[in-house]
Amino acid sequence: MEFPNIHNIMTHSEQTTGLRRSLTLLDSTMINVGTIIGSGIFLVPTTVALYLESSSLVLGLWIVAGIVTLFGALSVAELGAAMPKAGGQFVYLREAYGPIWGFLYGWATFAVINTGSIAAVAVAFASYFGNFVPLSPAEIKGVAISSIVFLTLLNCLGVKSGTRTQNLLTFMKVGALVGLVLVGLIMPGGNLSNFSPLFSTHSFLSLAAPLGIAMVAILWSYDGWIEITYVAGEVKNPGRNIPLSLLLSTLTVIAVYILVNFVYIYTLSIQNMAQSDFVAADSAMVVLGEKGGTLITIAILVSTFGANNGFILTGARIYYAMAKEGLFFQSVSRVHSRFRTPVHSLLLQGAWASVLTLTGTFEQLFTYVIFSSWFFYAMSCGAVLILRQKKPDLHRPYKTWGYPWVPIVFIVFAVWLTLNTIVNDPRDSVIGAGIILLGLPAYFYWKRKKEAME
Repeated sequence: MEFPNIHNIMTHSEQTTGLRRSLTLLDSTMINVGTIIGSGIFLVPTTVALYLESSSLVLGLWIVAGIVTLFGALSVAELGAAMPKAGGQFVYLREAYGPIWGFLYGWATFAVINTGSIAAVAVAFASYFGNFVPLSPAEIKGVAISSIVFLTLLNCLGVKSGTRTQNLLTFMKVGALVGLVLVGLIMPGGNLSNFSPLFSTHSFLSLAAPLGIAMVAILWSYDGWIEITYVAGEVKNPGRNIPLSLLLSTLTVIAVYILVNFVYIYTLSIQNMAQSDFVAADSAMVVLGEKGGTLITIAILVSTFGANNGFILTGARIYYAMAKEGLFFQSVSRVHSRFRTPVHSLLLQGAWASVLTLTGTFEQLFTYVIFSSWFFYAMSCGAVLILRQKKPDLHRPYKTWGYPWVPIVFIVFAVWLTLNTIVNDPRDSVIGAGIILLGLPAYFYWKRKKEAME
């Protein structure tokens, strides 16, 4: 595939008829599945096993976290179906709480949350690539930035270019995980005795802290379930396909995660999982030998590359939506006349993510603001409740199942997760809140500029 010259992309980028609705239900579902399944399922189970030391608790917590995530998806689906516009949470927070909250979310997303995620996943991809081609620290950054540039340009060529890539990579990564499950269950090496101890001998009070730490880790592994709402303006039949894609993608990931963890325990045991640096590779090696570790490394490369494609594809639509409202650089609101993509937004996002990768600052910055993403999730589910009262006549093709308890349960967990992070890491949380609040001067600048033009 030949990429167009960047200069040509920029000069032909114009405010035309906007984004095109071309994403099918399959595309939408694969975007979500692909962004949720990154590197977490290959690493987090070690942390969970270390803290829980019981197979029933490990599997049970993955199920509970999956249900919490599903409740969030079922809630936000109502907003996505009712307001199928580019930007997702930016739109929902603006409508429910006012434009300043939508902007602060978008600011945090651009400054660190999404761009920091892109940088972190790109570095993870490059680090695993180093298992095949030895790389120095500088070369790892070079490979990471090259992957960001490649995926950014790919998504500039049209939303279908990005989604076809996403579909392929997602099918490959899900296929690899399903293959791991089948091989682990069918081939010799696993043993049901590895599920011992099945139940914990510790008291509930003594388990409270480790359960909390493990739950936080698992919920991070489920993160990414909201991504399709960012490209809602490009989804066909959004009243049907957005809720369905959120439901199908979340259920798919829950099933895959539970089955994979079952196989980890079956092949390794809880004790060996807790001591493993690379639990997926170690599990595969039990039944396939050394080549199992190589296959898992390839699966991680595919998984991280696909996750980053999803982050790049969806994240750029948030800044595009902000610019359309006059609350970001005006050029970012432009859509390419031929490719019908927000090229300026994609290039700006890629440039900033590359800077974070090059400087290495994404690691600390990401630590500072990661708690805020769940704070905004809580606000988004709260928007479901608020807009039911504020805009009762809003057309809602889908209404949240189990309303109001489903969004309330999710809000409780999201608030708990946010507070847990603040209590355990108050210094970084305060600095993170400061980074977000630095968006206030920018908000008032663009707000005054917008008012002056009206």
